[in-house]
Amino acid sequence: MTTTMTKPPADAAPEPPRRGRRRSKASRAGGTLHAGPVAYIILALFTIGSLFPLVWTAIAASRDNQRLAQTPPPLWFGGNLFDKLEIAWNDANLGEAFLNTTIVAGISACTIVFLSTVAGFAFAKLRFRGRNALMLIVVGTMMVPPQLSIIPLYMMVAKLDWSDQLQAVILPSLVNAFGVFFMRQYLLQALPDEIIEAARVDGASSWRVMWHVVFPAARPAMAVLGMLMFVQSWNDFLWPFLVLTQNGSPTVQVALAGLGRGYTPDQSLIMAGALLGTLPLLLVFAIFGKQIVGGIMQGAVKG
Repeated sequence: MTTTMTKPPADAAPEPPRRGRRRSKASRAGGTLHAGPVAYIILALFTIGSLFPLVWTAIAASRDNQRLAQTPPPLWFGGNLFDKLEIAWNDANLGEAFLNTTIVAGISACTIVFLSTVAGFAFAKLRFRGRNALMLIVVGTMMVPPQLSIIPLYMMVAKLDWSDQLQAVILPSLVNAFGVFFMRQYLLQALPDEIIEAARVDGASSWRVMWHVVFPAARPAMAVLGMLMFVQSWNDFLWPFLVLTQNGSPTVQVALAGLGRGYTPDQSLIMAGALLGTLPLLLVFAIFGKQIVGGIMQGAVKG
């Protein structure tokens, strides 16, 4: 039995490709997805909402108390911004405060990152008795309000005669339970056990494994944790306000606490000081933001 196949005529139009199926296959294969206008509108609204507090701080710093008390409030800059910034800089002695805060935040962030990485590696990859119980204790300390430790810490600082000295602010912040938990969770996913076993077979000691295996693998998480701890230490107010004075070795937040005081507080001067205190953080993120975001994405790919 023979079958005959009919050919389409030469002048027949070819069948159009199935674009929907090809597009879905491309998207499943990792093709580029383009955002629509709705997505851009939502992103623009979120961006404006995020920048509005900073812009309003600058607007308020450029006005005076009388204009700020009026309704509606001003929505554009005045002509006193740089004058207010200069007054706030001189009155609060922000030059020394910036130096002190940079020392405190830098030492605290570096120490927390180093100790948290070492402890996180131990909890994530080393096998020892009581590991889970110790990890529960570390996580449990995160549930304790920090206000409960103020009185014992202040008594220790008074006995050591560290009042109005930077070490009274630095030492209590050298270890952070969140940092240990954060690095443990990261290293559980980003560092395979096979790499550590291969280093052990090659005769590497524990510290050599740390320097040549753990630290390179944990670099993205270390960058993120360092940025978070630097910002937290820079913005810390309660403990530095208790152990430091404005005339001694103040941090930025302590120096700004005495700005604009009087029978009628100068709100525009306070806003000018707050703007100056925020600018270094914006500068740090502008310089290292690309590396931090890249580190987060690299860690997500590894995870």
